[in-house]
Amino acid sequence: MNPNELIKKFTVGPSQLATAMGSGSVEVLATPAVAAMMENTAAALAQACLEDGLTTVGTRLALNHKAASPVGAEITVRAVLEAREGRVFRFTLTASDNAGEIADGVHERVSVKQASFAEKAKARLA
Repeated sequence: MNPNELIKKFTVGPSQLATAMGSGSVEVLATPAVAAMMENTAAALAQACLEDGLTTVGTRLALNHKAASPVGAEITVRAVLEAREGRVFRFTLTASDNAGEIADGVHERVSVKQASFAEKAKARLA
């Protein structure tokens, strides 16, 4: 297996439909749900490269959602780590259902110290 590639499978549930997420009026997989599946896969791939105490956060996602998938469809997401430059990870992404490709995109994540990142976010409330 390629260490710069990860494939994960997801099943479309009712909470991931456009009608449930408020992103559309048809009962098909919502674009925000496809984005979350893609980020989840890329994040898992990046995490395998990091030491304890570090994680990654998404900083950029460009997504083309090209086909509709119904509830119950199995979605296969493939993330490929194309480049790592210091703290920055860059990925290409594809998602497919049983009938073929439904989405593609590019994604960027940056490694951060998990504890201090969370504290900085909380400080924004002050």
